[in-house]
Amino acid sequence: MLNINRESNGTDLTIILEGRLDTNTSPELDTELKSVLADVKTLTFDMANLAYISSAGLRVLLSAQKVMNKQGSMTIKNVAPDVMEIFEVTGFSDILTIE
Repeated sequence: MLNINRESNGTDLTIILEGRLDTNTSPELDTELKSVLADVKTLTFDMANLAYISSAGLRVLLSAQKVMNKQGSMTIKNVAPDVMEIFEVTGFSDILTIE
């Protein structure tokens, strides 16, 4: 299960993820992002309560990063140790901006 919450402030958007971002839940996040990213200049993912991310979830983040490279910036913050380990093992820690 994945809970997705949004906090918007002008062209700044924060996506708060809670639960598991996997094969079953990543299409939901992908659809959500495609519907809201058009006017966003600064995208932040808050992953304080994200317990797990699979390769399907990583693909969604990579897709969002490609969009944001053209129109602004993307940052990931509050990454839990288990999720951070996945970022490091896959090399995503070198691709993404993680605070």
